[in-house]
Amino acid sequence: MSHALADPPAVDFGHVAHTTVHFDDLDALGVLHNARYAVLLERALTPYWAERGVAFQGARSAPDAVHAVREFAITYRAPITATGPVAVHFWLERLGTSSAEYAFQIRSVDGTTVYAEGRRAIVRIDPATMRPAPWTDAARAVGATLLRPQG
Repeated sequence: MSHALADPPAVDFGHVAHTTVHFDDLDALGVLHNARYAVLLERALTPYWAERGVAFQGARSAPDAVHAVREFAITYRAPITATGPVAVHFWLERLGTSSAEYAFQIRSVDGTTVYAEGRRAIVRIDPATMRPAPWTDAARAVGATLLRPQG
C-alpha cells in the first residue's frame, strides 16, 4: 500500500523539506545514528539550492555551491527510531559577506516532535584560491528569503 506524503507545512520563515531516514542510517540499536543528522540536513539543503540554480556539479558548479562547513552544532531532543520521512526546517540566522549561519530543526512530519535542533556555519570558498569569497548577488537573493526576521 502506498501512502502519499503531504506537502511540507508552510512556515513563517525559512523552508521545510521532507527527507527520508533509510535503514542504513540506523545504528545497532535501531536508532538514527548521531552522525546521520548532518546528512538529513544536507539532503534538505542541497535540492533547495539546486532548484534555485545553485548546484554542485564538479568543475561546472555554481560559484556559491563551493563552500566549507566551519562549524556544526546539534542538540538531540528525541530519538528517531524508524525509517521513513522526517521534516527538516531550516533558515538563515545570518548572511555575511562570505559566510552564513543556518539554524535547523529535524521534526516529525506532523511537526509535533522535535528530534534535534542546531546550527551550521559555512564559508563560501573561491575554488581557485581556496580562500573565502563573497556570495554572489544571486545567492544573496535566495538567502534573503531564508533569513529569519529579527525582533
